[in-house]
Amino acid sequence: MTIKIACYGVRENEAPFFNKLNKYNFELYLIEDLLRHDNIETAQGMDAVLLRGNCVADLKNIQKLKEYGVKYLFTRTVGYNHIDLQAAADNDMHVARVPSYSPNAIAELSLTLAMSLLRHTTYTTTRTANKDFTVDNVMFSKEIRNCKVGIIGTGKIGLTEAKLFKGLGAEVIGYDVFQSDSAKRTVTFMELDDLLKESDIVSIHIPYFPGKNDKMVNSEFISKMKDGAILINTARGELHDNEAILDALKSHKLEGFATDVFANEENIFFQKFDKTTENLDPTVKELLGLYPRVLVTPHMGSNTDEALTNMIETSFENLHDLITKGSTANAVPLPKKRKLISK
Repeated sequence: MTIKIACYGVRENEAPFFNKLNKYNFELYLIEDLLRHDNIETAQGMDAVLLRGNCVADLKNIQKLKEYGVKYLFTRTVGYNHIDLQAAADNDMHVARVPSYSPNAIAELSLTLAMSLLRHTTYTTTRTANKDFTVDNVMFSKEIRNCKVGIIGTGKIGLTEAKLFKGLGAEVIGYDVFQSDSAKRTVTFMELDDLLKESDIVSIHIPYFPGKNDKMVNSEFISKMKDGAILINTARGELHDNEAILDALKSHKLEGFATDVFANEENIFFQKFDKTTENLDPTVKELLGLYPRVLVTPHMGSNTDEALTNMIETSFENLHDLITKGSTANAVPLPKKRKLISK
């Protein structure tokens, strides 16, 4: 029996990886669009669907998936908050995720954005692209070896970034509720307020817990930061307050800000706006207007050869294990199925 998989959000550069890594000979349907309400019919006849972040897997779509005969609802992301787990349980879906992938992918992007802001390279190359080869005061900077870099969250990604910065000669300090022995060999741990006070660059690498650390990076957080510091968030957009960051940039409390994530980013990323259709959040739009002091990448941190390979291979293994063994180590725990009450 050939297993049919509809894979959503597959970019042009990703398609060869899906085909090359398909060692179980699944019948793949590679779909560039994210799964939405208006294209759910593309899952008809499938045994499984493979999602990426910002796909819609709510009750309405999951009920349709069951109607179409889909049994396996997988995501090739670490997070799975885009999936209604109760609806999945009620509709007899197996749900699995990719618990980790190349930490270098995100860490390298964080470092690149930070160094671009520190050395004002984006500012400078924008001027030279316009044939202005003069050197002005903005182009002056500290060397990274004379900076302190604060890493908030020293898991795999945060620790990888810490090692990269340390390799460049920076003094790396860290904050985490769990201080691993491996992280202690690279960073000097301190209390969060002390880290914010001392860091020239602050990089965020913590998970998002809805209702617990929403907008953790707010005006109070920023007020504790060193004047003229650089802030980087490649973790989750829900962790930072756009308006607080905008105010801090305008007052020059923050020298620069870079992010690969926004809250409600499904309304922003993976689409191209023009003047006739632009309906961007006004604060996000104002942040973009502060370029090149604000650098935004469209959630492309994992868009590397290694990370993509990890995500696809793990997803295919998840499906193969469920089919052949009845279980996978990467299954997402589901709530108990609700009993339907007859009217």
